[in-house]
Amino acid sequence: MITTTQNNIACDSANIAVQEAVKKAQELGIKINASVCDGAGIEMSFLRMTGAFIHSIDIARDKAYTAASFGFPTEDWPSVFKSAPELEDGIVRRDRLVTFGGGLPIKLDGNLVGAIGVSGGTAEEDVACAQAGLNAIG
Repeated sequence: MITTTQNNIACDSANIAVQEAVKKAQELGIKINASVCDGAGIEMSFLRMTGAFIHSIDIARDKAYTAASFGFPTEDWPSVFKSAPELEDGIVRRDRLVTFGGGLPIKLDGNLVGAIGVSGGTAEEDVACAQAGLNAIG
């Protein structure tokens, strides 16, 4: 077989996810950037709250990209490093890799269809906003 079929997050769902992440940020009293990418790491939707940190734009995008690239939350990297410490030195030098919370994979029936990345608050706040985005799209 020379081709495969891959399901990806729909544009409407990506838009809903970033909007809900922003709503959660408003509840928390923080300003964020939120990005959703498809399963290949290509950005599908982005939303920046007025006044959110400029540097957090790329961090949010890279959190989504990292979660899509590996299929697990960015906050799980410290556990990975504990089980494979030799990775920590080299892999953290990789472009666009984020190893702290705020990036979550989006899965449908166990298959990766995208990821969401949030940046602007603490790692815990970013995860809460990203989770709110996921919860909104089921």
